Amino acid sequence: MTTPFDGDHLREECGVFGIFGHPEASAHTALGLHALQHRGQEAAGIVSHDGQQFYSHRAMGLVGDNFNSASIIETLKGHIALGHNRYSTTGETLLRNVQPLFAEYSFGGLAVAHNGNLTNALSLREELKKRGCLFQSTSDTETIIHLIAVSQEQTVEGRLIDALKQIKGAYSLVVLTENTLIGVRDPFGIRPLVLGHLGDAYVFASETCALDIIGADFVRDVEPGEIVTITKDGLRSLRPFQPENKRFCVFEYVYFARPDSFTEGHNVYEVRKQIGRVLAEESPAPADIVVPVPDSGVPAAIGYAQASGIPFELGIIRNHYVGRTFIEPTDQVRHLGVKLKHNANDNILKGKRVILVDDSIVRGTTSKKIVAMVREGGAAEVHMRIASPPTTHSCFYGVDTPEREQLMAARHDVAEMARLIGVDSLAFISVDGLYRAAGEAHRDKQAPRFCDACFTGDYPVELTDREIGLAGCGKKGRALLSAG
Repeated sequence: MTTPFDGDHLREECGVFGIFGHPEASAHTALGLHALQHRGQEAAGIVSHDGQQFYSHRAMGLVGDNFNSASIIETLKGHIALGHNRYSTTGETLLRNVQPLFAEYSFGGLAVAHNGNLTNALSLREELKKRGCLFQSTSDTETIIHLIAVSQEQTVEGRLIDALKQIKGAYSLVVLTENTLIGVRDPFGIRPLVLGHLGDAYVFASETCALDIIGADFVRDVEPGEIVTITKDGLRSLRPFQPENKRFCVFEYVYFARPDSFTEGHNVYEVRKQIGRVLAEESPAPADIVVPVPDSGVPAAIGYAQASGIPFELGIIRNHYVGRTFIEPTDQVRHLGVKLKHNANDNILKGKRVILVDDSIVRGTTSKKIVAMVREGGAAEVHMRIASPPTTHSCFYGVDTPEREQLMAARHDVAEMARLIGVDSLAFISVDGLYRAAGEAHRDKQAPRFCDACFTGDYPVELTDREIGLAGCGKKGRALLSAG
């Protein structure tokens, strides 16, 4: 069982890391995955190659629990390595779903690590089964493995391009073969992927914080629809897909990415502070202190305090040592669950009018508990400000989202939400305000810069499986297939 808080935030699914041309490739990959641990805590895996053969270690749990000894790293030999952190949102929690996925082909071995979600994976899966393909996992990533297998193209690059032209969805992939490392982003660039270098070695990673931990330099973002191939001869870039308007996931700025990362040219921490400043301009409130819901609400609360002139205070203290497997044995303990992770700083809150800043409201269950805790801590008033627009739609592009009927903002207007949560006032940043904070003048309805479907219902990639009744957020789809 997860903690009482995990079900009330949107969750990123995966982090990927690959390195080519370094004698300690696996050790650096383990460090990179450690930096990307926030993107997936369920399982981790590394595949390497030493010029003669492949090596692999995959396990359930955190990176630090599974790649914490020299003996393990020493078994992952080679100058090229690929790693993956997994946060499963659908399908089964089994070792067979842990990535990188590996397959032996006629041309040699190939491993794939995937961040994102394919929106036509189930329909492709059914077609591939009819062609005789045998699936070993419930991961949508395995669809790519089989599409590569049945391709008639002669090169690995050609087979990969052939496979990717058949899939739909959001994806960043890193692919490892005996002598090649390949990084790919989908044509809309919904999920992140960056390129770096460390001496003569090249690195792919979901975020720049993974480059920082190994001392690598950031080169650039892999562009939407770009395939970057790295071999001993250097780097080559291909753009085999039809160009699309970039639709980077705006929730990376709100919540997913680590604050010290640079994403699409912006420092995440600075964008989050700017979100708070815009929120203060759009939705001021008479108050004595600004209090974040830690940790995700901290940068926006700092920005709100700066813009409003209201003092920033840590009115809630977070316990960072809550495990993801805490078992609540009784209803009484379950009722007390909110204090496992957060506790009111009564001395700060007592008698104060509080502006409470959080990143989002999903189901609303945690918000309700947090507000009650702040009131019990002595707050005279509680005004909640949210650093994202109302989450009214489910995500199908690689983010763990409840079914739409479970989203509070899909069922209630803001006034009703305020009453249910128990606050004196509630306000969200506007969609245009979020765009301004991320460096855009406003949201262009004809060509929006970001994927903001969870706020607007404007899905940039067609939801093929959902439209034909195979998948989506329905229970049948969740039981059948796991996102990458």
